[in-house]
Amino acid sequence: GIGKQGKMRRSDKEIKDPGEIEAILQAAQVCRLAMAEGDVPYIVPVNFAVSAGCLYFHCATSGRKIDMLRKNHIVCFEVDMPGDLVRSESACSWGMKYRSVIGFGQADFIEHAAEKKQALDILMKKYAGNDGFSYDDDQLDKVCVIGVRIDTISGKRSD
Repeated sequence: GIGKQGKMRRSDKEIKDPGEIEAILQAAQVCRLAMAEGDVPYIVPVNFAVSAGCLYFHCATSGRKIDMLRKNHIVCFEVDMPGDLVRSESACSWGMKYRSVIGFGQADFIEHAAEKKQALDILMKKYAGNDGFSYDDDQLDKVCVIGVRIDTISGKRSD
C-alpha cells in the first residue's frame, strides 16, 4: 500500500480512490520534499519514484538537505499534476484545475549497495522506462539514496 489516508478539510475535493493517488504518484515528474530543523522549514524539488509504500530519491552525499535529514528524519512531500486555469467574470471565481498528493513519512538513508541499486532501478524505471542498469561501487559511493516510508497520504482534486 501507499500509506493510510490523511484527514482533509475539504472532503468534497478529496481523492478517495487509492488507485488514483497511486496514478498521480507514478505520473508526476517532480516531488517537493519539506523538512524542518527547529523552527526553520526547508523545501526542495526532487526527482522521485514510489514503490511498495516508499518514496525514493537520490542526491549528493552532502549539503543542507542531508544535514537536515540527519537531524530530523520526519518529512512532508507534495506532488501535483498541472491543470488548466479556470476563468470567470468575477475575480473571486477564478481558479485552477489540479490533482495533488500530500504525504508524511520518515526518511531513511539507504547505505547497502544492493538496496541502493534496487532503489536506483526503481527511479530509472520511472524516468528511463527500463531498469537493469549497472552501477559500479565508485558511482554508488558518490550518491546518497534516501527512502521515505510513507505514513499518511491524501489526494485532492479540483475539476
